[in-house]
Amino acid sequence: MPETDGDDLSDLPPSAKLVFKVLEYDGPLTQKGIVEESMLSARTVRYALERLEEVGVVEEDVYFADARQNLYEIDKPDCDGDCEAAASAD
Repeated sequence: MPETDGDDLSDLPPSAKLVFKVLEYDGPLTQKGIVEESMLSARTVRYALERLEEVGVVEEDVYFADARQNLYEIDKPDCDGDCEAAASAD
């Protein structure tokens, strides 16, 4: 997937931005969890997650508590702890 920066998020629909913020604040969630937190419909959340995955800002993992579901989280670049300092300097 392509590398992303803030410019890619600005091109997304409002629902995708909301899902991104929900994942940013509430951590890894299943699709059902995102629906509950965002109060969007399941179909809208599915579409938003697809768009977020296309730009490479969300990653999907297996939810071990229930393998029928997936766990979604913000795709953070690998770093050695200096990421927060670099992000706050921007």
